[in-house]
Amino acid sequence: MADPVEAAEAEAKPKEKQKNKTKKKAATVDESELLTVPDGWKEPAFTREDNPRGLLEESSFATLFPKYREAYLKECWPLVQKALGEHYVNATLDLIEGSMTVTTTKKTFDPYAIIRARDLIKLLARSVPFEQAVRILQDDVACDIIKIGSLVRKRDTFIKRRGRLLGPKGSTLKALELLTNCYIMVQGNTVSALGPFSGLKEVRKVVLDTMKNIHPIYNIKTLMIKRELSKDPELRSQSWERFLPKFKRKNLKKRKEPKKKNTKKEYTPFPPPQPESQIDKELASGEYFLKERQKKRKQMEEIKVKQADALKKRQEERNKAFIPPKEKPVVKTKKASTEKKIDIEAIKEKVKNAKKKKLGALPVEEVKLKMEADEKKKKKKK
Repeated sequence: MADPVEAAEAEAKPKEKQKNKTKKKAATVDESELLTVPDGWKEPAFTREDNPRGLLEESSFATLFPKYREAYLKECWPLVQKALGEHYVNATLDLIEGSMTVTTTKKTFDPYAIIRARDLIKLLARSVPFEQAVRILQDDVACDIIKIGSLVRKRDTFIKRRGRLLGPKGSTLKALELLTNCYIMVQGNTVSALGPFSGLKEVRKVVLDTMKNIHPIYNIKTLMIKRELSKDPELRSQSWERFLPKFKRKNLKKRKEPKKKNTKKEYTPFPPPQPESQIDKELASGEYFLKERQKKRKQMEEIKVKQADALKKRQEERNKAFIPPKEKPVVKTKKASTEKKIDIEAIKEKVKNAKKKKLGALPVEEVKLKMEADEKKKKKKK
């Protein structure tokens, strides 16, 4: 007889195996489902029910703004207070110090509301209009302020590259905004971007590449291709590297080579020969033993020879103006041969016929016909 405990264990083992298999299948299904987000899905909003007791302590943030933004902020500040009041956040504008401050209240229940309020006043300080900056209070919108002032050393190149980011009549910036679904504001030494997280990541990459002397049109092309590829559900889980263009830098300047290259001589243990002194040179030529008169006469002769050579060269240059230029040889054009074979006999016959005829006279046959016609008319009259 088999033990009942062993029989129960034997039955439990296949059941455990089946459970493990079902768990593995469920895990694989869950991983594939996590890759795709259902269309139209939104994260539920944070309400008072999620944090009914509110915040424990008061938090505040302050930021300075430039003088030229004072008039605009003065006008739109009631709207800012109204927008932040919905989230129970106080906002104060100090025109004397030139600062904006946001603080939480006892009624504030969302702990992240103060961070959004801080981003709002930062965007307003960076010349972003209120209509766009107020979007930061939404859950699916974020902002990024990119500092570009310290990325380029020279001021001229910085202005040129910043203008390249804008494009002619702001066309490049508009294309970036359409592709990333972000609002972009280029102001001074910063670039303010406002939009979804995925778009902000692309905007930061394009801005930093532009300041590194990579034209934004290349990144715009890749963004356009990615946008088309994302529409295809089959390509979502595949690598897109084969579709994306690979640009190479062609304008690399080669290092300038010096005109005079210093070539190192071969090493020798022996020192160079000692240069000859002036006395040694005179001893070798025999001038050392000449008298002063003879030396002076020799020097004068050398000077006269040099003068004669210089005069000769000068005269030749003057005479060049009187030398006539060489004329090009006249090429005679060959006349086309117009000689044709002349029929002499035919000309002779024409001449004979012309002699027989009188000027203005009718031929003989016509005269006979006229005579006959006149005679017939006379007979009829009779």
